[in-house]
Amino acid sequence: MELRQLEYFVAVAEEANFTRAARRVHISQSGVSAQVRQLEQDLGASLIDRSGRSATLTVAGAAALEHARAALASAAAVRQAVDEVTELLRGRLVVGMVTGCTVAPLFEAFASFHRRHPGVEISLVEDTSDRLVDRVRSGAMDLALIGAAGAPPEGVGGFPIVSEGLVAAVPADHALADRGRLRLRDLVGHPLVCLPQGTGVRAVLDQACAAQGLTMDIALQASAPPAVMDLARRGLGVAILSASMATEPGDGLHVQPIADIDTPAVLAIIWSNTLSPALRGLLLHAFESFGRPPG
Repeated sequence: MELRQLEYFVAVAEEANFTRAARRVHISQSGVSAQVRQLEQDLGASLIDRSGRSATLTVAGAAALEHARAALASAAAVRQAVDEVTELLRGRLVVGMVTGCTVAPLFEAFASFHRRHPGVEISLVEDTSDRLVDRVRSGAMDLALIGAAGAPPEGVGGFPIVSEGLVAAVPADHALADRGRLRLRDLVGHPLVCLPQGTGVRAVLDQACAAQGLTMDIALQASAPPAVMDLARRGLGVAILSASMATEPGDGLHVQPIADIDTPAVLAIIWSNTLSPALRGLLLHAFESFGRPPG
């Protein structure tokens, strides 16, 4: 009796068809049929009734099915345990990143993880923070770098890597340049350039405006912070970003904190609650890159 024979038997039982089972296990139909017959000979009993249009289980087959599934699960557990001990990780990780955001330590974590575990494929997807959070919660994505208002979202693992207030950036000749203390109400009536909905910065801005009963003129939106800054530099509106997103002084823009927005914009790494060995390995490299102890 061999594991592959059990695998083919389970596939036929679940598909109720030799052709579909063959497609599922990626070998020919004749190969599946031959291996199942060999298993039946080894066991001394017929497992599959081939007399009808569908392949159905005999009484012996029904008795064997759960044990065959358990044997395959045990074999997979043995493989996983050995892989974890020897660090020979395999598989695929789907990683998300909020559009337009570049965080060098996370890229370094990807690189060091890939050097250590070349058998794991990393697939990178860009999207809005809201959609990335939904995909991590559902298990469709393993890990994501997202923006949030105040704290990482609930229902997933996570830790913040940046937490800071919002700023406004304007050209030197703008009416708001050189204001001693800039408040959210001061922005009313001025066109704003900001990140789109679904980002942490935009969530903080929208929540603060709603709390104070203010309506802002969102003139332009751009997914990348440098684009937001460039549009403001050209006089098309007041750039609203988090502090670290604003460029250094001397680029033609005055950057001022917005004093009365208390909720910080957070950049966080979040991950699925289903921790595969590969995901655990990537998280360890991410913790190391960001200088945090493993959680």
